[in-house]
Amino acid sequence: MQVSAKLNNFRKSTRKVRLVAKMLRGLEVKEAENQLKFLIKGSAPDFEKLLKSAIANAENNFGLDKDNLFVKDIIVNEGARLKRWLPRAYGRATLILKRTSNIEMVLAEKVEGKGRKKIEKRKEIKDIKHEEIERKEERGEEEAQEEKKEITKEKDEKEFLDEKKKSAGARGFLRRVFRRKSM
Repeated sequence: MQVSAKLNNFRKSTRKVRLVAKMLRGLEVKEAENQLKFLIKGSAPDFEKLLKSAIANAENNFGLDKDNLFVKDIIVNEGARLKRWLPRAYGRATLILKRTSNIEMVLAEKVEGKGRKKIEKRKEIKDIKHEEIERKEERGEEEAQEEKKEITKEKDEKEFLDEKKKSAGARGFLRRVFRRKSM
């Protein structure tokens, strides 16, 4: 089974991107990840994201095993060109083409069907995950209500303390005023 992931309008020229693509073609997934981690080329981090996306597609959509995958092909095509102008002497202008690339990464299985999760198991796993999420949401609602109650209690206590301070401060101020000695 083949799984693909695409990256469109990547802001690097195809010539530079193909250097990385040639290196990754035919490698196992783990080996390709290691190569991309330590590669100095500017497009390496984006290739790493694309590879992770393709792996996620394989695992979540088709139930494939990550250890059984390899990079079958990487197709790098030219994308849209951004046209810009550069002012030159005597009032002229020169065209600058900022090139983009469209990249498609295709992963395939080394041994067909090895480690693949069946559709029923994937459905069961999804159902379990949905139930856990619902439970967390219910717990989250209850916790949120408790937090709201605590916050209102704290506000009431603060208001009560503020009123006490104001009344105590007012009396103290008046006492100080009338204690003054006149000259």
